[in-house]
Amino acid sequence: METREAIIGSYNHSITLTERKNLLITGVKKIENFDNEEFLLETTMGYLVIKGEGLELIKLDTVSGNVSIKGLVTAFS
Repeated sequence: METREAIIGSYNHSITLTERKNLLITGVKKIENFDNEEFLLETTMGYLVIKGEGLELIKLDTVSGNVSIKGLVTAFS
């Protein structure tokens, strides 16, 4: 049986933002920190910071490394 890291490592990293309100990110290894203004994620391609207003974690799938966030997204870095 594959480890969690091997399963997540086999997924591509992608970001899908719809109308700056709904965000789907794949290839997430770990959520380091989050609140309603900022998310810090470790992805298969490095760290990603998402900034916005009223950000809310909607779905976290730790097996496949998918994260869904709702709220007004203003910046990525």
